[in-house]
Amino acid sequence: MQTYVLMTTLAPEISQQVKDRARLGRAWLDQVRAKCPDVKFVAHYALLGPHDFLDIFEAPDAETAAKVSMISQQNGAARSESWTAIPYMRFLDLTAEI
Repeated sequence: MQTYVLMTTLAPEISQQVKDRARLGRAWLDQVRAKCPDVKFVAHYALLGPHDFLDIFEAPDAETAAKVSMISQQNGAARSESWTAIPYMRFLDLTAEI
């Protein structure tokens, strides 16, 4: 499985629903689990900065990672980006190949 990083910025009307954050987050996670059962979450962080959340997850392919991002947008993200993450040692192996 490939590792991905999901950076999420909530829409202003959603980010103001602080007291509903647990319920909204659970609804998002339930949808991801139902529609992307192969996804395994490694870490989830709330951020103070231009993005609201950072998730690290494993998915079988880029299309599944894109679905996770689209589910975030469907659930109130103004912006949601999935990035491929390469383990550092593998990155070093790749640099040796070029």
